[in-house]
Amino acid sequence: MTDREIIEGLIARDERVTGEFFFGQCRPLLCSIIALVFNGRVDYDELVNELYLYLMENDAARLRGFEFRSSVYQWLKVLAIRYFIKRRDHVIDDVSHEPSSHAEESAEDSHASEDLERLFGLMPNKRYVMVIRRLVLEDEDPERLAREMNITAANLYNIKRRAMAQLARVALNDIQQYGIQQ
Repeated sequence: MTDREIIEGLIARDERVTGEFFFGQCRPLLCSIIALVFNGRVDYDELVNELYLYLMENDAARLRGFEFRSSVYQWLKVLAIRYFIKRRDHVIDDVSHEPSSHAEESAEDSHASEDLERLFGLMPNKRYVMVIRRLVLEDEDPERLAREMNITAANLYNIKRRAMAQLARVALNDIQQYGIQQ
């Protein structure tokens, strides 16, 4: 599907387009974002449903505002990261309404970690991987990490921004390859 067909299908509430887009083509990207923002401790379906509702608010104003200056995946990546960060403090950890075993949770965490590690392995700049790992996953103090790296905090934030952009590009390439393999 083209970006235009995706946007039009979402606005029209086409179930096939919506399902294929959010639960097929975008799943690796959104899983990566969820793993980074929430440490993988929330339900994918629940968050994606919230994201979909957010996109559809005010007669799908956000979707209608998409100007096709970038790919729909790049646009969604930025929008999803911003939305999930806003929601992070309001989402209750999935202490589940259904009983789940520790083994099931460990398996889900393991799959998310494996996916993220695979994407890290695909990133050409290993310094970027280290910055994401330390700042985002390990919640390292930025000032401390900047001193350790012998750079300014402002420079560290620029490196983090470029690192996240590279991770997003790697994830998008992975999505495109995954889509071709299906």
